[in-house]
Amino acid sequence: MSTASDNAIHARLDAWVEEHFGDQTRFLQALVRVPTDTPPGNNAPHALRTAELLAAMGLDAEQHAVPEDVVKSAGLKSITNLVVRQRFADTGPVIALNAHGDVVPPGEGWTHDPYGGEIEDGMLFGRAAAVSKSDFASFTFALRALLSLALPLRGGVELHFTYDEEFGGELGPGWLLEKGIVKPDFLVAAGFSHQVVVAHNGCLQLEVTVEGEMAHAAIPDTGTDALQGANHILNALYPLNAGYLDIRSGVDGIDHPYLNIGLIQGGTNTNVVPGKVVIKLDRRMLPEEDPETVEASLRQTIADAAASFSPPRGGKSLKVTVRRMLLAKAMKPLPGHERLSTVIQRHASALFGEDVPAVGTPLYTDARLYAARGIPAVIYGAGPHTVLESHAKRADERLALSDLKAATQVLARSLYDWLKAD
Repeated sequence: MSTASDNAIHARLDAWVEEHFGDQTRFLQALVRVPTDTPPGNNAPHALRTAELLAAMGLDAEQHAVPEDVVKSAGLKSITNLVVRQRFADTGPVIALNAHGDVVPPGEGWTHDPYGGEIEDGMLFGRAAAVSKSDFASFTFALRALLSLALPLRGGVELHFTYDEEFGGELGPGWLLEKGIVKPDFLVAAGFSHQVVVAHNGCLQLEVTVEGEMAHAAIPDTGTDALQGANHILNALYPLNAGYLDIRSGVDGIDHPYLNIGLIQGGTNTNVVPGKVVIKLDRRMLPEEDPETVEASLRQTIADAAASFSPPRGGKSLKVTVRRMLLAKAMKPLPGHERLSTVIQRHASALFGEDVPAVGTPLYTDARLYAARGIPAVIYGAGPHTVLESHAKRADERLALSDLKAATQVLARSLYDWLKAD
């Protein structure tokens, strides 16, 4: 429970965020204006620009470049992860705040410059305006608000700004944790709605390569159509979704598994029977599901479908290979996460004037990498009521500036409550 003294300090934090909100908005605009499309994933320039902006605020950002050969082997071009450390005392918890700067390419359909950071009707538009350069801004200014108090505090705060979330996070937070560069006691990861997220789905991504034999379109029976073979496999995969509807999660906010075919590539020319087709699929897994069992089942479905495909008389049988691209395990609540979630919920409910629940989400995030190492983690940051409202990963991604301000105030208050001296 907050005391009268705590309430007065919360009011001071709110006022500091209000007073400096113009600077915070300009900081976010500057971040949006440096593209970080992944792929291709040339994100070191954004890290350098972020470090420059942080330095101008008096925050020293350590620059941890992932070796070039490691980055290229992952299909990216450059990654430099940033760590800002603010230690208040040798005793007490270290709270890490993690947000990712890499984003999916903007795609079509924008009515605003995806790299413009334009403001219209109280909304800031741009790729990553909501997910999650917004939380570079919310986390940075929450820390600055805390520092403005000049009060004795316990423990410390770290900002982890990373650049590999779209490819799984292993070269972002995963790399920082594996190398022992960071060892926080608790984590708050970038959010995307008013809710506090305490659990999320896992994700398995597979690349299925279907090989037949090319032939001239005038004499198609002399080859084996890989696209027909791929279609045969797809007709075995898609019906799985009907059965997934009966698999329900016990976590509020998470419903059922889902299989999506996100990319199909193949063929040589219009007048050539396709000899090779590549399918990329995404299978979302409930926290209750076993990833190895899920993957084995999918591989068996694909193998059975390939075996039942009938090539033309005398044609080659299909050759099908399956490669795992990503396995992101689900995040389950760890003991101690309530110390984070209950404080955030209390302040968010007060500042937004509505009940803010702690729920699960069907997305997957970098937070799981911390949880896998026993670090209690929750997800919270600047965002609208739902991810859909933010247009994340769609055209005209946007963030309400009022949500940015309120979320920053929530985080500043929460940091004080976690670290205040007894």
